[in-house]
Amino acid sequence: MAIRDVDIGDASLRVESQGDGPPVVMHPSLGRWSRDFDSLAAAIVKAGFNAFSIDPRGIGESSAPLEVTTLQSCADDVLAVIGALGLQSVHLIGHAFGNRVMRQVASNRHDLVRSIVLLGAGGRVHGDQEARTAVGRCFELDLPDAERLQAVETAFFAPGNDPRVWTDGWFPIAKDAQQQALVGADPTQWWLGGIAPMLIVQGLQDRAAPPENGRQLQRKRVAPTELVEINGAGHALLPEQPDIIATNVASFLRRVERAGEGL
Repeated sequence: MAIRDVDIGDASLRVESQGDGPPVVMHPSLGRWSRDFDSLAAAIVKAGFNAFSIDPRGIGESSAPLEVTTLQSCADDVLAVIGALGLQSVHLIGHAFGNRVMRQVASNRHDLVRSIVLLGAGGRVHGDQEARTAVGRCFELDLPDAERLQAVETAFFAPGNDPRVWTDGWFPIAKDAQQQALVGADPTQWWLGGIAPMLIVQGLQDRAAPPENGRQLQRKRVAPTELVEINGAGHALLPEQPDIIATNVASFLRRVERAGEGL
């Protein structure tokens, strides 16, 4: 495993990498750190890939957010990391907010993106108001622990799953910047996520990004698009059903690579 601070010109972003093989670049959820990908990264490496997890601006040791953040500027940061590391023909994985960023990347650079995986894809069908309010409360770090844990459970976890695994990893300043990016984003510029093969993974108990988002996206895309819906998972997904997600993502990446070898 290697941890490096990647200079992208006006910022430095912390990137963790491990493995050898085709590169897989990952962007985390709203205001969250890249450690959320630890289990998935290990599975991807075991499947023969090189996993790169990015801490966006305002997360951990990465530089502070831009004064004005847009979805395009977030995508530009990812592209700058890819360029600085000399990566080519990359697979992209984005979780929640991160999948919107990665869809923008894939929409911009058809030539660069080999495939794209969306975990908890939203953008069209809004979550219920209670869950959306709870997302914001997750970042109120001065709340009593019990209240904030309840917010995490409401916003991100299916009933019966333990939200305590997400006690840490919340970055309010980054969240504010990323939410600013969503306000001005034009869905026609990013929603379809380009033309690369896509895997959409949705939790059936996701209250923040309801499963219908994935169904609509699959119907609208012309490019090959697979949809996996997982029972017993909310918007957090990764800590809720890690084995199912890892199996599906690794299998998808291998299929895309095999298809490419036959071209």
